[in-house]
Amino acid sequence: MVWDRHAAEDLAQEVFMQLYRRLARVQSDTHLVFWLRQVTLRLAIDRLRREATHRVVPLEEGLDVAAEPSESDPLLRRRLHALVAQLPAAARAVVLLRYQEDLDPIEIAATLDMPVNTVKSHLKRSLEELRTQLASGGGSTDASPAGATRP
Repeated sequence: MVWDRHAAEDLAQEVFMQLYRRLARVQSDTHLVFWLRQVTLRLAIDRLRREATHRVVPLEEGLDVAAEPSESDPLLRRRLHALVAQLPAAARAVVLLRYQEDLDPIEIAATLDMPVNTVKSHLKRSLEELRTQLASGGGSTDASPAGATRP
């Protein structure tokens, strides 16, 4: 979410320092996963809000994770990642939790401490915006997906 490896490392350090201070309060593995997601997302959103400008970087450049080969169109994926990066922080968090972490709207609402209907609204508006941008050829990359209308 912060699109900078060093900022992400600083954020991870902050999260684990908070975890260390509150480790006695963690009730189970499930609670730990929930707590880590919630604290990480809140700290990332707070960091993005503090920054005066947001640097938009394609998702591929922001991740150093080995991904399995995909049979989908790599140009479409690059455009889609660039468009997701342009979403506001809260909407981007909802989209990433839904489609990257595969959480359902109820879990996302609990993680982000927002109403389920707000999560659904973010998803609906974000998907509409992504579809519109893909259909119109918008975004920060030069790729043009042939026949792709749905993210």
